[in-house]
Amino acid sequence: MLVRIRPGAQLTGAERELVECLRDYPSTGLALVDCQVGDRRLGAVIVTPRGITVLEVRGFRRRQSGLLTVATDGSWKISDSPLDLEDESTNALTDQVEHGVHAVRVALEQALQEGKHVCGAVILVPYRGVVVRPARTTLRPGLDVLVANTVDAHELRVYLEGFSAAPREWTVDRVINTCTALGVGEVPSRAELAEEGFAANRPAPTPVAPQVRPVRKVSAPPPPVDPSRRGKLVGVAVFVAALIGVFVVFLVVGMALLQESPKTRPMSDTSQTTSTTRAPVLGPSTTSAPVTPRKTACWPFQTDC
Repeated sequence: MLVRIRPGAQLTGAERELVECLRDYPSTGLALVDCQVGDRRLGAVIVTPRGITVLEVRGFRRRQSGLLTVATDGSWKISDSPLDLEDESTNALTDQVEHGVHAVRVALEQALQEGKHVCGAVILVPYRGVVVRPARTTLRPGLDVLVANTVDAHELRVYLEGFSAAPREWTVDRVINTCTALGVGEVPSRAELAEEGFAANRPAPTPVAPQVRPVRKVSAPPPPVDPSRRGKLVGVAVFVAALIGVFVVFLVVGMALLQESPKTRPMSDTSQTTSTTRAPVLGPSTTSAPVTPRKTACWPFQTDC
């Protein structure tokens, strides 16, 4: 990694230890140590082809080893003992990292550059030979705590590879523009950045082969029925129904007339018919009253009347 230290910077022992770790880092990157952004001093700003991270570096006052824990109330401990760091408390250190990330984003946006790929971390540098675990703790999204020194810089390298796992968008020109936006006095040359591994141009996106889907043949819907034609059909149907109704009425009346016949007259009418046969002649010993002839009722068209 290419390292640039601000001229006249007075580095602490922990910061000098970090510089040695970064110079041994095998991947592409630019480290701006003791960077001054506006009125805020930052421990280091690291630019990789995939993003930017802001680091705050702190060393220990004494040899402390054990398990590093970060409580929800903001207290940091190593094996139940308060963390004894240089300069300031851990609560102020967290706020300082967040303010540093914000300052870098604002500087980039004022220079009309995108500032969303910026994160931050606190680097704790213990004494050599001292083991502190876990070596990485996440405070909140985009803000981590790392433990690294020249003896064991594995977690620092994992972090630098992890936060920069994004599309390669920082080219040589963009790195130079970033250094100018952050107010870096000694900007690396294009040749140095190209030799470090930064690309001259942003790589073109990989074309994606279009997926060919079979075309389904959709049958065309039938044409809509003409409203005038539909009205004519309805009228014809009503007329036919009316004719059928009239025919049924005439059929019922005709059947009723055919069933009305003289043979089906009531018996009371036939009883009124008077027979024309003469009464038998009685003998001399027999007396009878004279027979009075009765009128015969005749029906129309009756032959024997």
